[in-house]
Amino acid sequence: QVQLVESGGGLVQPGGSLRLSCAASGSIFRINVLGWYRQAPGKERELVASSTSIGSTNYADSVKGRFTISRDNAKNTVYLQMNSLKPEDTAVYYCKCTYQRDSFRGPYDLWGQGTQVTVSS
Repeated sequence: QVQLVESGGGLVQPGGSLRLSCAASGSIFRINVLGWYRQAPGKERELVASSTSIGSTNYADSVKGRFTISRDNAKNTVYLQMNSLKPEDTAVYYCKCTYQRDSFRGPYDLWGQGTQVTVSS
């Protein structure tokens, strides 16, 4: 059984910062990609940022220069540091893990439960 546990969401004023965390646990041989997605009311889920096992990162244009994704491979944990937050960043943020159970089984995708981020004065 593989689990993702997210934390760090909340209410913040425009211009403020939040840090999201997502920890993976269970039968994981290797994590290939860790990423953050978000879904605002009435909109489709979109990629915010992702990080591969070899250290490459990818960001949505709307968050470049404001958000930073990082990972601690020893802890199977990914972080999303969000600075200069805007009201349009309000959404439920989901962590996604793409992993292998061993050399032959995978890749599999697993989603976290989601954490609400609200940017409002």
